[in-house]
Amino acid sequence: MSETNPAAAAVPAEAAPHRYTAAMAAEIEARWQDFWDAEGTYAAPNPKGDLAGDAELVARPKKFIMDMFPYPSGAGLHVGHPLGYIATDVFARYQRMTGHNVLHTLGFDAFGLPAEQHAVQTGEHPRVTTEAAITNMKSQLRRLGLGHDKRRSFATIDPDYYKWTQWIFLQIFNSWYDDEANQARPIAELVARFESGERPVPGHTRAWSELTATERADVLGEFRLAYASDAPVNWCPGLGTVLANEEVTADGRSERGNFPVFKAKLRQWNMRITAYADRLLDDLDALDWPEAIKLQQRNWIGRSEGARVDFPVDGEQITVFTTRPDTLFGATYMVLAPEHPLVDKFTPDAWPEGTHDVWTGGHATPAEAVAAYRAQAASKSDVERQAEAKDKTGVFTGVYATNPVNGEQVPVFIADYVLMGYGTGAIMAVPAGDQRDFEFARAFELPIHCIVEPTDDRGTDTSTWENAFGSYDAKIINSSNEEISLDGLGVVDAKARITQWLERKGIGEGTVNFRLRDWLFSRQRYWGEPFPIVYDEDGIAHSLPESMLPLELPEVEDYSPRTFDPDDANTSPETPLSRNEDWVNVTLDLGDGRGPQKYRRETNTMPNWAGSCWYELRYLDPHNSEKLVDPEIEQYWMGPREGRPHGGVDLYVGGAEHAVLHLLYARFWSKVLFDLGHVSSAEPFHKLFNQGMIQAYVYRDSRGFPVPAAEVEERDGAYYYQGEKVSRLLGKMGKSLKNAVTPEAICAEYGADTLRLYEMAMGPLDVSRPWDTRAVVGQYRLLQRLWRNIVDESTGELTVVDAEPDEDTLRALHKAIDGVRQDLEGLRFNTAIAKITELNNHLTKAGGALPRSVAEPLVLLVAPLAPHITEELWRLLGHTDSVVHQDLPVADPAYVVDESVTCVVQIKGKVKARLEVSPAISDEELEKAALADEAVVAALGGAGIRKVIVRAPKLVNIVTA
Repeated sequence: MSETNPAAAAVPAEAAPHRYTAAMAAEIEARWQDFWDAEGTYAAPNPKGDLAGDAELVARPKKFIMDMFPYPSGAGLHVGHPLGYIATDVFARYQRMTGHNVLHTLGFDAFGLPAEQHAVQTGEHPRVTTEAAITNMKSQLRRLGLGHDKRRSFATIDPDYYKWTQWIFLQIFNSWYDDEANQARPIAELVARFESGERPVPGHTRAWSELTATERADVLGEFRLAYASDAPVNWCPGLGTVLANEEVTADGRSERGNFPVFKAKLRQWNMRITAYADRLLDDLDALDWPEAIKLQQRNWIGRSEGARVDFPVDGEQITVFTTRPDTLFGATYMVLAPEHPLVDKFTPDAWPEGTHDVWTGGHATPAEAVAAYRAQAASKSDVERQAEAKDKTGVFTGVYATNPVNGEQVPVFIADYVLMGYGTGAIMAVPAGDQRDFEFARAFELPIHCIVEPTDDRGTDTSTWENAFGSYDAKIINSSNEEISLDGLGVVDAKARITQWLERKGIGEGTVNFRLRDWLFSRQRYWGEPFPIVYDEDGIAHSLPESMLPLELPEVEDYSPRTFDPDDANTSPETPLSRNEDWVNVTLDLGDGRGPQKYRRETNTMPNWAGSCWYELRYLDPHNSEKLVDPEIEQYWMGPREGRPHGGVDLYVGGAEHAVLHLLYARFWSKVLFDLGHVSSAEPFHKLFNQGMIQAYVYRDSRGFPVPAAEVEERDGAYYYQGEKVSRLLGKMGKSLKNAVTPEAICAEYGADTLRLYEMAMGPLDVSRPWDTRAVVGQYRLLQRLWRNIVDESTGELTVVDAEPDEDTLRALHKAIDGVRQDLEGLRFNTAIAKITELNNHLTKAGGALPRSVAEPLVLLVAPLAPHITEELWRLLGHTDSVVHQDLPVADPAYVVDESVTCVVQIKGKVKARLEVSPAISDEELEKAALADEAVVAALGGAGIRKVIVRAPKLVNIVTA
């Protein structure tokens, strides 16, 4: 909405030529930004290497402060984007002023689908638009006075950066997880164990030396932490690419473009993050993260204990994972996910005798029924498949499995409520104890066995039940055979007994299952890191030697993957890289002793998550061309310390929307690098803080379309755009909603320091808050009063004096120092600004020239929050060194404690007197003073005193007889 700047019009400009105005702010800010860049004010020295510096600064305690990687959007920043960047900048400045060597910088997560889609539409290389967006964003951030060490900045699209992303991928590819050592080890060690016979070769009776190269590669592929496999994926024909789960909406469409997404089997690269599930869970306990974020990670990993059970069927076996093996006697049918690989082996030519009509889905043969149902299931998202739908769907596969505890033949169905992404992709259905199984059994006329004694009045006749009954507190019934009985046991004891029996019989075992799935790591796109992998003529994957890195993206004529009819699920990807035959087909000598050989390059690219999995390490040693990071430098900035056993960044600030995926992936990469000895920190981020969101009002016309917020007028509590009444609702800020406010606009009208103060003063940092341009003027006035307290607006001369401040001013000053220090340490910037405002108002009201011993601490207190104006004032106060590295004032405790406090005296719970007493008064002294007070004596009126309760120095409660 439109408004003017009321503060600027308070006094005519000609009467105050040296008043702090937006024009003066712009001049001051530009000058000091140039100075900081020229002087390298924010350069953080390393203990060694090309960024080594001041030994005294290196010897200080270190602080590594980070923002989550920004994506350089072509639309640029609005005022909501810099909230976290300003907060980390304030905190970094505070840390510098309290004696720390502070590393604070910012790079760019620059591989992204928007740039690629622009390239598809225009033919312009995505690097061109991305670098232009980076240049624009750097300019916007510089305008805010952010104190970044610019020597350490980079973008993930820089070949010097993604060389090491590719290198890390190869470390993961050439590693396996040793369960005995509980860590990753080089794959060469596993090969050596196979060669020596120390470890049997799984799936083979022949020795390792007798296996073909293809057979060896297949064996190692089952162990590698990065591996290619045929896996169920989210295939989006309309985009021509595979999508990760997080890129698919709840209704089964692509987040970008809103195209249908189907389940398909394609050969894709995966990361075996599941090997680290236990460590990813356990190590959360030592991290200083919000509990809500930890909970989301725990739920995503989804650890559950139970048993694996094998059900024989037609010479094969269906393996299920169940958390309730004690209910095995109640399993009356089985369900496989439609994508389960055994389904293709289990569909006979005809329906077996006795097949219920409802099981067939109206199809003549099991093969027809399964094919039709699979096509139906492929069009649904995982969320849709797991939704509690009223009507249960599925079809019989035509085969029966044997329940191993009672020998019953149970029909095997496929149904979309079972997913390949959880457990084994197969379940034993116990309809008496699970509501979904109960509803399915009712719909398909399947038996329901009561195996848990109900604790309500329903009885054990399941034909009368209206729903399933499940309880951990009930007793097991109807669960015995000639070898084992669970009857009468509680759930815990029954689970233990049946698990022991299964293990003894060799048909199952106690195990732990995780919801976490391996990380799909392939994308059918151009704009991403190429995989440093080539395939020989036998299709075996080989890693490129380090000397061939970086493998750079080649030029292509068309940046788009081949797209298809959005509704045609029977298609497969064709990537942009695959069209550059000269790049794809190469002859290379990989240094493995075989000499030059013909190879075909991998034509998928890595997902945009890859570059953000390790960028904290590149900040440490950004120009190292020989190592990922120098060990001494990594140890200095990120190594384990007291209270942080896994090491990591000291403060990581970003949005809660990255609670799971980015943070989980980065933790996984850190642990692999730690296991292989490349880093000393097993965790990337020790302390995590999630900032809130700056929201804005969205105004919509009668059609529901957004209208420009800046052109909306308010009249009598209603809102109008071009004379038409519009609705108003608080929401996100953005260009498409026509409510975005740019930082440049606010800086032009008030200055960057005002913008910084306003964003920090809006409320607690972790809470979302609405933007109100009209309220910005409050912080503008604060800076004007600060300036006016030190500088004569008429002459521009300093007005401070070398005189001693009075007692009240000293107390106001030191209370502010004490409070601001505590608030800055705790990221409570809004309350720190409130305390500064209170002090500044006290000084304004006191009038007269400000004592230097007050002016200088005041400027230093404000410096982390408003660096430009304070740098200017510090120089005007006669100092030649930057305010950035000055010591923050320390409060004198004598002035922080109040001289007196008010003590309330109550009789029968009613206040009868208020006493001004010393904060240090004892209980005995306070009791005597209260009983001697004239008002108290009069209120007692000679009544007897039964008890006196004293809570010095603030309360005396007198209980009369």
